[in-house]
Amino acid sequence: MFKFGMGELVIILLIVLLLFGASRLPEISRSVAKSIKEFKKAGKELKSDIEDVTKDEA
Repeated sequence: MFKFGMGELVIILLIVLLLFGASRLPEISRSVAKSIKEFKKAGKELKSDIEDVTKDEA
C-alpha cells in the first residue's frame, strides 16, 4: 500500500513535532494506533459480512 523510506518517516516526524510539540506526541501516537486498530477491525468485519453473503448466494 504505502511504502515509506527512512527519509520520508523522518520528515513526517519532524512535521508532527513542529505542529503538535513533543509533549503531545505520545497522546497523538496512541490515538493514531487506536484508529488504525479500529479501521482494521471494521475491514475484517466487512470482509466477513461479504463472505457470508456470497456463501448464502452460492
